[in-house]
Amino acid sequence: MPEVLPLSGMADAEPDLSTFENKSGLAEDMKFLASMPELCDVTFLVGETREPVCAVKAVLAARSRVFQKMLYQAPSPQRKKEPPPRENKLRLFLKRSSEPLLNLQNAAQQRSGFNQQLAPIAEPAGQQHQTLIIEEFEPDVFRQLIEYIHTGCVTLQPRTLLGVMNAADYYGLEELRRACGGFVQCCINVDTVCALLASAERYIQYKCTKSLVQKVLEFVDEHGNEVLNLGSFTLLPQHVVRLILAREDLRADEFTKFQAALMWSKKYCDSNSDPLKEVIGNFLEFIQFHKIPANVLMREVHPLGIVPYSIIMNALAFQADPTSVDPGKLSPNSSRVRRARQSHGRSMSVQSSLDPYGSNTTLSSSGSSDPASGPPHSN
Repeated sequence: MPEVLPLSGMADAEPDLSTFENKSGLAEDMKFLASMPELCDVTFLVGETREPVCAVKAVLAARSRVFQKMLYQAPSPQRKKEPPPRENKLRLFLKRSSEPLLNLQNAAQQRSGFNQQLAPIAEPAGQQHQTLIIEEFEPDVFRQLIEYIHTGCVTLQPRTLLGVMNAADYYGLEELRRACGGFVQCCINVDTVCALLASAERYIQYKCTKSLVQKVLEFVDEHGNEVLNLGSFTLLPQHVVRLILAREDLRADEFTKFQAALMWSKKYCDSNSDPLKEVIGNFLEFIQFHKIPANVLMREVHPLGIVPYSIIMNALAFQADPTSVDPGKLSPNSSRVRRARQSHGRSMSVQSSLDPYGSNTTLSSSGSSDPASGPPHSN
């Protein structure tokens, strides 16, 4: 007698036709919805350029409690409205006298079949189109955030990564913030490191910035010579360049550091009228000239005339006899740099160095910027 196969195994092999999913189609439809201003009920004017970014309030509120409070919070109590001024007897008489006439005129129009254009029905106060100003984030960053909220997917890019990460944290999108944190490790490379550092200055007040910048600086330490030779290195702010050159763990030879400082200074002088010697003077204190070979000093550095003669002579003397020169005279302000490195542990603090105004920008005890403390302005 032939063996009968159990039906349960056959049933397990068959697909479940009772459930149908088309998440990609839904995402495309929601993306289309957010791209059509006439289908949206809120417009954000983002950044200094006030670029418009449209969205659907109900979707934002469902995905983010911060947006829910921003868009649907109860209006602040207002003063009681003063009663309208009393109308004089003559105006009341004319108003009452005209009402029967208007009623007769309307009735006549209806009897004659006159077609009137209906006036649009006023929307409820909660359904009216809103316009909000967003100054905390750049347009590209905020547009990616809105796309993710509507579709559940977004393409992360190194140029906007830090902004999207902080925006996700700001608006309570924890899963997007974690995704950005996971993307950090694979996106930090020689080609992107300068773009990440440049974007850090824009978002220095947010807590996600510090952790990302620390990872970027550790990468810079490991690949010092490669990073210093990048053309994009000249696009970094001056205080970020000083931060990199001052790091004790930076794996770069001193002549490469000098060339990077010279390259940055020349780029700066191309668009400004400051003399080259004055500009590069901001970086000389972080370069140990006595570690540059004597033949390179005399052939490549000294003829430029931008390094004080005393520094070059002290460097040469130190190479001939280290005991003949006071280490404090090997570079300008070297003693101050040494004290700063000792006080900060590892060269300089990440945050105070990225802040162009020194240490004026400070993180709160939680390290974040409270969304409720500065809501966007509404028009």
